[in-house]
Amino acid sequence: MTPKDHKLARRIYLYLGALFITSLVVSNLIFQKFFYWYPFDVEVFGSKLFEISVGILPYPLTFLITDLISEIFGKKNANQIVVAGIFASLFSLLIILVADSVPAVSFSPVDDTLFKTVFGNSAIAVFASMTAYLFAQFIDIQIYHFWKRLTKGRHLWLRNNFSTWMSQFIDTFSIVFLLCSFGVLPWSSFKGLLISGFLFKVMVAALDTPLLYLGVYMFRRRFNLEINEEIHLDQY
Repeated sequence: MTPKDHKLARRIYLYLGALFITSLVVSNLIFQKFFYWYPFDVEVFGSKLFEISVGILPYPLTFLITDLISEIFGKKNANQIVVAGIFASLFSLLIILVADSVPAVSFSPVDDTLFKTVFGNSAIAVFASMTAYLFAQFIDIQIYHFWKRLTKGRHLWLRNNFSTWMSQFIDTFSIVFLLCSFGVLPWSSFKGLLISGFLFKVMVAALDTPLLYLGVYMFRRRFNLEINEEIHLDQY
């Protein structure tokens, strides 16, 4: 790989990291709004199927990005993005806590009560998300590379879906369990939210497989990579 190509690869890695961190942080900030996605009018344990938080919408993108980074840039660089996401989430929490502690003036369009209503549970959400995220993302990367080694870089769909399904279940269970434990969500909705969240993420994981194939194809074609070959960012 030429120095010019290596520089381009580093820039793409940076942009993928930016998308990953943005998706992760935003999902923690918007989680309190729930909506009903209704392809099926079915109830599960007293809750409508796919009655889910809007915070779930950007979250599956994080797993697509880590799978793409794992495939092209390797396990080490994927783990670095995960750690950067943790730091960004904790820093966003610090900003929210400081902003919440500052009293609003009388003419402020958003008063203290409204701000606390929207962001008051962000600390709990970030804690729940980070706990789940640590387990889920690292498990996703470990399983992904296990299947990559086992298949010698072939059968991309297999490692993409198997790693994501396992990690998404752990992620969904941990988040819903912790939010119910802290009283943010009622325990009566635990089973319904767990099943709805997991099934929604499984469907998104299946739909993003063609996007992963496209991304891997474009990388391999642009940088002349063989199957199972990775870009080493510390080469230069």
